[in-house]
Parts: sequence; C-alpha cells; structure tokens
Amino acid sequence: MDKFVIKGGNSLNGEVEISGAKNSLLALMPATLLANGTFTFYNVPNLSDIKTMLQLLNNIGVSTSMDMVKKQIQLDTTSIKSFEAPYEYVKKMRASIYVLGPMLARYGEAKVSLPGGCAWGPRPVDLHIDGIKKLGADIKLNNGYIFAKAKKLQGTKIVFNTSSVGATGNILMASTLAKGTTEIHNAAIEPEITQLSDFLNKMGAKIYGIGTNTLTIDGVDELYPTDETIIPDRIEAATFLCACAIVGGKIKLKNIIQNHLTSVLEKLRETGVKISTSENEIEIFSDSNIKVVDIETAPYPNFPTDVQAQWIALMSIANGVSKIKDTIYFDRFKHVPELNRLGANIVVKENVAIVNGVENLVGAKVMSTDLRASASLILSGLKATGITQVLRVYHLDRGYEAIERKLQRLGADIKRVKGEEY
Repeated sequence: MDKFVIKGGNSLNGEVEISGAKNSLLALMPATLLANGTFTFYNVPNLSDIKTMLQLLNNIGVSTSMDMVKKQIQLDTTSIKSFEAPYEYVKKMRASIYVLGPMLARYGEAKVSLPGGCAWGPRPVDLHIDGIKKLGADIKLNNGYIFAKAKKLQGTKIVFNTSSVGATGNILMASTLAKGTTEIHNAAIEPEITQLSDFLNKMGAKIYGIGTNTLTIDGVDELYPTDETIIPDRIEAATFLCACAIVGGKIKLKNIIQNHLTSVLEKLRETGVKISTSENEIEIFSDSNIKVVDIETAPYPNFPTDVQAQWIALMSIANGVSKIKDTIYFDRFKHVPELNRLGANIVVKENVAIVNGVENLVGAKVMSTDLRASASLILSGLKATGITQVLRVYHLDRGYEAIERKLQRLGADIKRVKGEEY
C-alpha cells in the first residue's frame, strides 16, 4: 500500500495543468448506455474511479479502450449483454448508481447494487429511487440490490426536497427516453450537470432550462452517439489554490473555467492572497500570512463541500479563529483528528468546525479517510516542519491525477513510497 512522504517548508512556484473533471466524466460514461454506437471522450483524467467505471461498463457489455497518452477513452455500446451493476464495482464508487436510469430507460430493466450494501433508509440514494419510481418504474429492494423494471418510463413532475447532483443526473438521463414531458424541480445546477445536459442534447435529447433549478425534458424515441471534451476539474483547481495559499509562493493554473470557481476565489481573496484571472488561467500569489475567513458549504454556485477539508487545513494556520459549517454532509470531518495530529487546533461541534489558527504545524504520520480528507492532509504536510507521512493514498488516486508529480514540479518535497519503506 502506497504512502506519501512529505518534507514541509517549501513554497510552490510555477505552472500546473488542471485535469478533466472526474465527477463530470463519471456521469457522461453511463449516459452512453442510452444510445447504440461509439463515443469518444477527450481530456480524460487518469484516475482509479474512471477505471472502475470502465470495468463496470465492460461487465455490462460495453467495449472500452483507454489511451492516457492522448487522454481519451472510447466506448462502444453496440453489444450490451447484462443489465446489472454488481456490488464489487458499486462498493468502490457510489457514482456506479448512475447506470440505473440509462439502463432502465433503454432496456426496460436494471439490477444495481445499493452503494455500500446499504439497506432502505434515509440515505442520498433514496432520491434516485423515488425519482425513478415517479417515472413509472416498478422497483424492489432485495439482497442489497435495486431491481427496477418498466416497459416504458412516463414523463412526470419531480420535486427534490434536497438538491442532489447524483439524483438530478440519474433522473435526467432516465427521462430523455420517457414518454411525454418530465419536469425536475430543485435540480442541481453544478457544472457537471450542465455538461451532462449539453451532452444529452448533442445525443438528440430535448432538455430545456439548462443551468437553472428547473429542467424540462421532452422524451424522444431514440438517442445517438457523439463525442465530448471533459470540462476542467474545479475541485482539483481549488485544491492547488489552497495549497499555494497555505505554503506561499506563486503558481499559475492552466486549463480552468473561472466561473466554476467564483465562490472559492472570493473566499481566497478575503484571506489576503492575490489572485488574477484570465479566460482559461488563474494566477495566485501568497505570502502565507492568512486572514481568517468563515465559510458555509452549500450547493453550487456556493462554496463546495468538496473543498471544506482543504479550507480547514488553510484556516489551521490563519491568524485567529474561524468557523467552517458543512450544510451538505453533517459528518464530513474525519480529517480533523488527523489534522490535529499535525498540531492543528480544531474542535468539531455537530456540523461546524471551529479552527484556532496556530503558528506552526509539525510533521507526523497521518491516515487518509476519504478523497478530500486526503488532500487536506497533503496541504498541511506541505506546511508542517519536519516529515509528514500520509497513509492510504489510494483515496487520492480516485480523484487527483498524479498529484505528487504535479506538486513536485511546483517545488514541493513529496514522494510516493511503497508500503512502510522510508
């Protein structure tokens, strides 16, 4: 099992190319099940989650090829042989549930494992199931699987009580081939949903209200294959911006969409860092003298929950006391005990982290618990004096493409080490 060994204290300087957005591609790949033919995706990140989705689609019968030199993948959906998403894939990645809507809409049936083998209950997956049922599907839950059948989905009105990217994407895909018109109210408006909507329209769907909280879909009889270039990963971009802010230096991010980062850029400017932007680039300068800035996560275009952990790391060395409230996931603070092992002073009360800024962080051995938590540990390790070892970096490989090599090119002293060597 790999780990990262970091010697802190170096500033970051230079340029970094931001990879394609994992969360966007993970929705577009299952959408190919809606049509018969060959699709090509460009600007593809080399991530374990993408490989897991490829394996799942390949198991269904999709012919797949991946060329990471060209950063592209090709999917051929002409020989579908199965309508099942087994637990072995879904347990690795919750986004696997995205195959539910497309398979049901096109083939009339789907068998999809519940993420994590969870039973019926108040979990985010309920929004997917409830929406699919409202489209007329017969759904049963048995032995940890969703069994769904429908001769023909029927357009309807769906109102989410909570904005959900995953549920919006799944219902959106399912409704493209439904009979009649579907309305999705309180739909997510994240850039990844916008790209999915645009992609489906390129396939021949009729989706209106893209980029708003109300999506209207007129069902069509058939969709057709097309190609797509994946948007830049706004969360990776935000992570590198926070990294520069915490250790100091001057870096330029290339291949970004500035409007996708508005809330993060606003908050970073409040900390005292200097930021300049152009159409596809962001430049940040930091002397690592950080002012405290409170944040509250909320659905896009507000501050993203996927940057909450990185922000806590940044605030851990700020001048004063800050509060970080996560309104999306109330229990997403497993990184806090590990940050405290590095010398941070953070207390969590319900869904609020109270961060007392400290002058110095000190290297230690810490353990990753999830993707974004892992990023926060790297940021703190870059700042800490001495050596920090970050264990279980397979979490990072799910969502950050070669993060250690990108940081090395910026001047960081970080290396990937096999097992417990060091």
